Parts: sequence; C-alpha cells; structure tokens
Amino acid sequence: MTAAPPKLKKELGLFDVYALATGATLSAGLFLLPGPAFAMAGPGMVLAYLVAAIPLIPAMLCIAELSTAMPRAGGAYYFLERSLGPLVGTVGGLGTYLALVLKTSFALVGLGAYVSLFFEHGAWTETLIAVVFAVFFGGLNLLGSKKSGAAQRVLVVALLAVLCLFLLRGLPELDFSRFEGFLGAGAEGIIATAGMVYISYVGVTNVASVSEEVTDPERNLPRGVFLSLATALTIYVLCTSVLVSVVPAEELKESITPMADGARAIGGRLGEIVVAVAAILAFFSVANAGIMASSRYPLAMSRDHLAPPWLSRVSGSSGVPRTAIVLTTLVIIAIVIGLDPLRIAKLASAFQLMMFALLCGAVIVMRESGLDSYDPGYKAPFYPWLPLFGLMAPFFLIFQMGWLPTLFSVGLIVVGVGWYTWYGKSRVERRGAIFHVFARLGEDRHEALDSELRGILKEKGLRDHDPFEAVVMDAVVLDFDAEPDFDRTVKEVAEALAARTGQPGQVFIEGFTQGTLKGATPVAHGVALPHMHLEGLEHPQLVLVRLREELRFMAGNVFGKTEMSEAVNAAFFLVSPGHDPAQHLRMLAQLASRIDQADFIEEWLSAPSEMALREVFLREDRYISFRVSALKRDTDWVGRELRELALPEGCLVSTVRRAGRTLVPRGHTRLQEGDRLLIFGEPEVIAGLYARFGIEFREGIPN
Repeated sequence: MTAAPPKLKKELGLFDVYALATGATLSAGLFLLPGPAFAMAGPGMVLAYLVAAIPLIPAMLCIAELSTAMPRAGGAYYFLERSLGPLVGTVGGLGTYLALVLKTSFALVGLGAYVSLFFEHGAWTETLIAVVFAVFFGGLNLLGSKKSGAAQRVLVVALLAVLCLFLLRGLPELDFSRFEGFLGAGAEGIIATAGMVYISYVGVTNVASVSEEVTDPERNLPRGVFLSLATALTIYVLCTSVLVSVVPAEELKESITPMADGARAIGGRLGEIVVAVAAILAFFSVANAGIMASSRYPLAMSRDHLAPPWLSRVSGSSGVPRTAIVLTTLVIIAIVIGLDPLRIAKLASAFQLMMFALLCGAVIVMRESGLDSYDPGYKAPFYPWLPLFGLMAPFFLIFQMGWLPTLFSVGLIVVGVGWYTWYGKSRVERRGAIFHVFARLGEDRHEALDSELRGILKEKGLRDHDPFEAVVMDAVVLDFDAEPDFDRTVKEVAEALAARTGQPGQVFIEGFTQGTLKGATPVAHGVALPHMHLEGLEHPQLVLVRLREELRFMAGNVFGKTEMSEAVNAAFFLVSPGHDPAQHLRMLAQLASRIDQADFIEEWLSAPSEMALREVFLREDRYISFRVSALKRDTDWVGRELRELALPEGCLVSTVRRAGRTLVPRGHTRLQEGDRLLIFGEPEVIAGLYARFGIEFREGIPN
C-alpha cells in the first residue's frame, strides 16, 4: 500500500490569507503597469482596471467554492485534475505554475527598477537586484509558511499604510479636466488594456494554492479573498485616477515607475522616496507570496505522480516543500534574466484567463457529478449562470490581447499535453469528476475520487451548525454483555429507532442490512459504522452499541464480494434525513476521526456509564465535564440552583449526572455533592471555563 503523502502544516489564519492575496495583488499592476496602460487607453485606463476585474469575479467565487470543498496544495491544478482529469490537470498545473513564476518575475523586475531609483546604476544593475531578492525570498520560504506568512503580514500592513497616505494627499488634487477623451481609445482599446492589466488581480486567487496550510479554510479562504479583492479594486481605481490627474500625459505613458512619479508631483522628493519604499514593500510581498504559492504546484503534481517524486518531499522541521521551493526560485531567476517585463505581463495574463475559465467549468462538473462528498463550505451564487459566464468571458479578453499571448497559451497547452503523454499517462489511473457526469450516459467513473473527497471531509471536520453534540447526547445507548449476534443487534437498534421516529422497524433493518452487504458499512479499528438515509426524517438519529464480546458479521468489500468482517467491539448506527447527504457524511467523518485515535477502544470499553459513553465522542473544545464539590473553591456550587451559577453567555448546562441517574437540568435544579455537570458552549467560552476551573485540557473526560 502506498504511504499517504506528508501533509503541510496548517499555520495560516484569516489575516494571513488576506495578506498573501493582497500582497500578491498590489504590486506590478499598481507600480509598473499604469504607464503602459495609459499609453494604450489614455485616461480610460481607470475604466480598464475596472473592466479587468469583471471576468475575475466569477473565477474568484468559483475558486472560493472549490477551495472550501478541496483545500489542498496546488490550487488550480488540484481542482482541474480532480474535476476534468489528469490530462487537463497537467496542462493546468504546468501552465499555472509558469504563469505564477512569470508574475513573480515581473514583480522582481519592478523591484529592481524601484530600488535603482536610490543610486546611480548600470545596465545590469536592476536584473542583479531582482536575482538577489529572488534568492532571499526563496530562502525565507524555506524557513516555513508561518515565518513567511508573518513577514507577509508586516509587508502588507506597511504597504497599505503608505498607500493610504498617498491617497489622502492625492485625492484633493484630482483634476477632472485631465479625463477629457476618457473613452478615446474606444471599446477595443480599453478591453485590450484590461487584458494586459488583468494580471494585476490574479494574486487574489493565488492563495488557493496554499489552502492546505490554512486553518479553518471554509471560513478563512472566502473571507480573505473577498476582502482582498475589495481592497485591490478600491486602491487601483483611486490611485490610477490620482496618477491621471497629477502626472503629465507624455511623462505617464513612458514611465516605468508611475507611482513614484505621481508621489513626486504631489509630495516632492520626500513623497517619491516614501512611495518608492512602498513599491519595494509591494514587490517584496508579491515575491514572497509568489514563491510560496507557485512552489505548491510541483508538490501537488508530484503527489499525483505527474511530476518526479523528489518534488513532493516535505521538510519535517519547517513543514514546507523544500525541493519545490528551490526549483521555483531557480526558474524565476532564469526568467528575470531572459524575458521582457511587459511581455511577461501579457503572457501570464493570457494563460491565467484561460485557467480561470476552466476553473469555472470545474465548478459545473463537480456540482453535476452527483458526489455527496463534494461539500464546499461556500457555494458560488447564481448557479449555473455565473460559472457559465466565467467560462466564456475570459476568451474574449484573450483574443483582444493579440496573437503572441494567445500563441503562448496554445504553446503551454502543447507542453502540458506532451508532458502528460510522455511522463504522466503511464503513472496514473485516476479519472476526474467529469466521468461521474458521464456515468449518466454509461461511461466510466472513478470511485476513488469519492473516497478522496470523503477523506477531505474528515479532515475539515464539522461545521458550526452541524448538530453533532446534540445527536450524541440524544443517542440511544445499547450495552451487550452476552455473545452478540449481528441480526439481533440490528433488530434491537431498529426497534429503538422505530420508537424514536415513528417509522416501521423493518425500514431500518433492511437499510442497515442491505447497506452492510453492499459494502457501505465502514469497519476499522474494532468499530463498525452502519448508516443510511431516510426521507421524511426531521433530525439525525444515532444508536451507540457497546459489545463486550467481539462480533464478526458478513459484509461487502470494495470488490463487491461479501466476506467475514474483522472483529468489532462497537457499532454506531447513524440515520440522517435524505435532504442533506453532505451533513450525513460530515457526521460520519467526525465519528470516524474519533475512532481513529489510538485510545478509543480502551476508553470505550472502560466507560462506566451511558453518559461516559456519550462523552467519548464529544469535541473537547465544545464541552467541559466535572464533579461538583464543596472542596473546590471555584466550583463550590453545592446547594445552589443552576440559575444562580452566573455561567458566561454562550454556554449551557446540558445534563446533570447524580448517583447513576441522568437529570434534565432546569433553572431550579439544586446541585448536590458529587453531581457531574456537562456544559456545552462555543470553543472560546469553554476554553475560558477550563482556565477558570483549573481543569486539564486533554482528550476524554477532564479530571
């Protein structure tokens, strides 16, 4: 069996996502491109920056959906490979990787141009500066995503502070007479300019390639990306408007340092120096973020056997793909030495546009695949019209950009197809989710994709609204001391569920039995997880079965044949409403994640009561359990009513366990010595109670 690839460390929070996306966006597009953009569209370049964002918005929303469903290194590559198959994934992976390193190279060339403003320099000075900083940021990324993420936060905060100062000084200088001939370039000229400056925004979505390293990706990825796009749009429109107003037209169209020229016009030499420093910070941030994002593509492709295996090596100390970072840094250096900056912008934009179109198509494929395990925490709105628009709109911009960027994109496709044919095809057997769509027409499908997505569900965990704790606390508990029999066990479970739901017991017997024989019941680590959906059910129902004697039963395997299962000491029967299969899978995944822990069976078999059996499954950051005692200063609640305890807002006493009995807690319930309380609440509230009561925070029941 092939070992699972090493995971990257989850060290990036919401502000890290925002900083990476914003830092990768506010760089060359602001500090280099306004000059060439003005030369093409005149004052209409302000509109071109707005138009450029239009095809990005559907792509951004679709990438946010894909990232929350499949938070894995490699971003666009991973999404395309799992949706459209390894051939398209290879094309997307190689092409997006090159597009990202081209953008990063472009930023480093700009960095060289702005640094050289501070001293006399020769012809090769700017290139040498760019190479030196490529090496520096490659080295920073080798230290780990936490350190490079922290550096990114500092860079972005400093950059935004300077840009705010620029706007505070520049906006009062707006001269609307400079905007005469705003549409003089015509629709064609503005659209062509939009195609060129489109690269300004692509950093907003590049953060998807590091989604595997983001904590709580379902929340942090969409929020960080949306905040970043709003920031970028505001700054681009306002700053370019100021540049049109304060920099003479002839000077602006020739400038390769337009923001520095604008700052000099409104703030003299000091303003020029301050903005030049800001530009350097911007290029620092895009170089840092670019190396971080692009290096995850070779890693992801190597994991899938579409690139050499040595590229998937992850450092044990820093938790980053060192080999992929070194390779990426060397490629960037080669591009800096050998290519022209403006051409870099156009070439990278064209291919990125095409990839964004395909990613919008990937959302359509994943939604139409019928995979219950495709469970994004955020869903793009206006389906299917928004992804359809995102699928078609970018190609119009590509054709307006001229033959060279289009030819370059075609060349990347040819390279990707060639690489897959020569290297990848013989090494992979996967098929994308598109085959699940074709299954309606009798085509093949790849069941391992569903299994992989279920694994991602398990890793992501529950959502805030999932009623897992409530279902566990309300679960039926059956404890069998005698030698068990599978049919008798299922019958007793069915009777308990029938009494709970009002449904015929035979429905549950048939559902669990047939599902087990078909191979739908996971069995691992001494536990079986029979489960089923039931239309008309209002809430999920759970039955926890403890088997003191080992049980074996006939179950289907992955090949569709029945065989005797491994011995089990526990069986957890889950029934969920038919209308929410994704929640059903998340709850199964939560049960499985607890079962996978090494101490589970020992703790399960030794639990002294029904309540203790339930507590085995509770998430320790959502509850606290302890005994009331007059000897404990902070919990001296003996003789007090529950309503007198002054517990913090956001928590609730769920049960009171007294002398082997479970009491339903009420406001007038008076506590006695030895009562065990079970309190649920939000993670931050529960953490405060642990600290307040001095209880050790560990797996299982607190001391």
